[in-house]
Amino acid sequence: MLGRQTINPPPLRSVSTAAGAADGAGDPPTRPGPPPIRVALTESAGRGVFATRAIGAGELVHSAKPLVAHPSPSHLRKVCYYCLRKKGSEVSLISDEIAGEDLGSNPTSYYFCSESCVERSKIFYEVERRADWSLYDDHCRLRGLKYPLMVKRLACMVISGAVPADTLDILQPATLPQEALLEMEEEFALLRHTFKKASLQDELIALVLTKQWYINVLARIRINAFRIELVGESHEDLFTSAAALVGSDVSVGNAVYMVPSFYNHDCDPNAHIVWLDNADAKLKALCDIEEGEELRICYIDASMNLDARQKILAEGFGFQCNCLRCLSGD
Repeated sequence: MLGRQTINPPPLRSVSTAAGAADGAGDPPTRPGPPPIRVALTESAGRGVFATRAIGAGELVHSAKPLVAHPSPSHLRKVCYYCLRKKGSEVSLISDEIAGEDLGSNPTSYYFCSESCVERSKIFYEVERRADWSLYDDHCRLRGLKYPLMVKRLACMVISGAVPADTLDILQPATLPQEALLEMEEEFALLRHTFKKASLQDELIALVLTKQWYINVLARIRINAFRIELVGESHEDLFTSAAALVGSDVSVGNAVYMVPSFYNHDCDPNAHIVWLDNADAKLKALCDIEEGEELRICYIDASMNLDARQKILAEGFGFQCNCLRCLSGD
């Protein structure tokens, strides 16, 4: 199943995030207002995101922090284990060894980009470091699996008490083929074995982290996860690197969000999501958007031809696209 991605946007104008500007230099700064969007039901595509006022091209509509994120296996030691910021970014650096000492004696230590990320990672890492994940991680690595790693992280967050077990229930689940269910049963058995071997809250694991829970969570992650492709902090970086992202394995990880998961797809989108230097998603308008208009993003590479787009959307996301571009045969 492919992760959502947004690629090859046109150049953006200046970004505005505040609700308004102060009248004069001596006036107190105004606080940013709520995002100019609302989530509502559409006629044919379930929930969608709509503008509550006119939005200008290039405007930052809103930002979102992930509900759960995890580095890709190929970038496990190259990005922050919490926020997915690339190693070597211009921030306070915490070495692998220091991070390992801060959070325990587990010989498998990871990179954290700041003291803040070390602290925030405790919602999952203080549980994770108490278990031996070699069997589970090897299973995922050998089969090229990334989403079970996100389930592992969410499970650790649930066991730590940081989030409820039904955190992702509001998201739409994917329809799973029988062969996928069989694979999930094997993965769940490894997950459960790892937790039980570490003697991690047996009662909670038995009552909450069940096989059905694992399947329900993975079904939601498979269709709602975004591929995180960091593009740098400047608009120049953003657009010069966008073309290089197409067809490349440059994803630093995957993440699931609340509001961004409600955006519907269009092959000619009026908005897109970018990740500048970490897993925080930035939703920006690609053109002027009228009040009441639905904001749509493109889940795939929009430069592909009609047949390729339809095939990927059907196989990866379970729907046939009927946007104006597809209906026109473009």
